[in-house]
Amino acid sequence: MTLFLFIITVVCMQRLVELVIAKRNEKWMRERGAYEVGAGHYPLIVSLHIGFFISLAAEVILLERSISEWWPLWVSLFLLTQAGRVWSLASLGRFWNTKIIILPGANVVKRGPYQWMRHPNYTIVAAEFLILPLLFQAYYTAIIFSVLNMMVLSIRIKIEEKALVEATDYNKVFKMD
Repeated sequence: MTLFLFIITVVCMQRLVELVIAKRNEKWMRERGAYEVGAGHYPLIVSLHIGFFISLAAEVILLERSISEWWPLWVSLFLLTQAGRVWSLASLGRFWNTKIIILPGANVVKRGPYQWMRHPNYTIVAAEFLILPLLFQAYYTAIIFSVLNMMVLSIRIKIEEKALVEATDYNKVFKMD
């Protein structure tokens, strides 16, 4: 239980730091003429992430889940996702945000993991929604929140890509024609 509490605390603190960074980045972008799109679904994103941590904690604590015998694999994959998260966020720099903030005329970032895929951070979050629960055998949380995350991302990615195509060089950079 101590390991679980340590890991969930570290991950929750990481998310709070990311929210501070996102707010700072949003302010910087808005000062340069950026605007938000898809604000209507943002509460779903927030609820999904808060619900994930509540569900994970509830399943592990109430159902007395223990660490998986496969824990070396899950910890290794989790550390890999964290490195990918930092790489994705650092590659976007001031353009990274938890909201969809669009800066008209900006050149789309195509460095770091964005050289190979359009949404690496969404892929990382999807992996985390599986890895963290599997580390502690919280199978219900892994299944339910992976499905919910796919549903929310199917909305979010369409909105984000449409806005980027309309306001930036996204179509040209990622050859969406």
